[in-house]
Order: sequence, then structure tokens, then C-alpha cells
Amino acid sequence: MSIRVLVNGANGRMGQLTVKTLSAHPDFSIVSTTHKTHNLAAEIQKSQAQVVIDFTQSKTVLQNTQIIIDAGAHPVIGTSGLVKDQILLLQKRCAQLKLGGIIAPNFSLSAVLMMKYAQKIAKYFPNIEIIEMHHAGKLDSPSGTALRTAEMLAEARTSLPPPITTHHETIPGARGANYQQIPIHSIRLPGLMAHEQVLFGGMGETLRISYDTIDRECYMPGVILACQKVLALDKLVYGLETILD
Repeated sequence: MSIRVLVNGANGRMGQLTVKTLSAHPDFSIVSTTHKTHNLAAEIQKSQAQVVIDFTQSKTVLQNTQIIIDAGAHPVIGTSGLVKDQILLLQKRCAQLKLGGIIAPNFSLSAVLMMKYAQKIAKYFPNIEIIEMHHAGKLDSPSGTALRTAEMLAEARTSLPPPITTHHETIPGARGANYQQIPIHSIRLPGLMAHEQVLFGGMGETLRISYDTIDRECYMPGVILACQKVLALDKLVYGLETILD
């Protein structure tokens, strides 16, 4: 029996691609598509959706996720912009309901694998900086992927590098944002899609691991995987890497 899926934000580029992909997949049935003019709670109830995928905007993602959870559907959240306290709040609510869901800062398998392997490297190279580059239309900075990468790296580091005290920012912000004691540099330019580099510095050497998105099709295997596995979860997990074998 196919999984009943509602796609919220179906008019956007990611939403349209998700509808097209899941409509052609034997495991899924698209029971509704919604955008900002719809009553999301009513549409979930009417369609009896089991899984609700959200590809909307950072300013509405918290409210949308709360609506999905309270409606009893399994959230698969691809919209970036949720911060740590908000994620903890949503996880607490899902735990109360024993409802499975996933928040994925990135559905690209290459991006997720980059983060996993970078996490291993961080044990040996604690001096780290992140450069993330996206198209000019991306609303949030840093990207959700960069924030998640920094969190994973911070968890893995067994020591902190000594602070650099010899530099002076002639222009404030020149050294980037600081998150989890890791500098993050955000670039927004036409012609880019989604790219990230994690740079590690050591004595007389550097190591770089990166990923590049060429086409939005790369996100679809991750979306499919999340929708297939979310029904078996009894909690809200953060990051696609949590459901990889």
C-alpha cells in the first residue's frame, strides 16, 4: 500500500520537483499539494496524509512544522531556518506524541556524506573553517547545511584550537560568522546553486572536503529515503545522516 503524501510549498522549485518525483514512484501517492494560501491543518485532515513534506520559507517553517505535528502527520522538513531551540521544542512535542519525523538541512546524499566524513576528520584537525556558497535568491545565511556541519564538527572535536589573537578585522565581519567556535563564510551569487567546503588546517598541511550541487535532482533520493523511513520512527530526528544505514 502506497504512502499518502502531502507536499507543502508545491509551487516552488523544490516542491514541483518533489511532486513530479514522488508521483512517478510506486511507494507513494500524492494526496494533496498546498501553498501559502491553503489551510494546512485542514488539508492534512481532509487528505488523511501520512507524511507531509515542507519546502516553504524560513519565516514559516516553525509554524508549519507545528501544524503538521499537531495534525498527527509525519513531518519531513526540507525548509531551512530552524534554530536549535526551535528544533528541541519540536522534538519534545513529537516525543510526547511518539510521532516520527525528520528535519533535513540537506537531502543531498553527497552533502550528508561530506558532513559525516568531515566529522571524522575533526577528531584529528580541530582548526576548521566553513565556506558555503548559494544562489542569490537564498533567504537565510548561513545555510542550514553549514550550521548542521558546524554542529557535527563541534561534537567530534576532542580539543579546541587556541584562539587566533594576532588578527584585526579592518571591516567587522571579515572573518565570517562564528558558530560553535567555527568560522562560517556565506557567499550569495547568481550562477551558483548549493556548494560547501570544509577546510582543515594542520602543521604544514591543509585538508579540504567539499560538495557541489549541479542539479536539484540530487535531492530526490534523500527525499524518497526520508519518506520511506519516517513512518518507522517514533521521534523527530535532525539530519538525514541519522537514517542512513
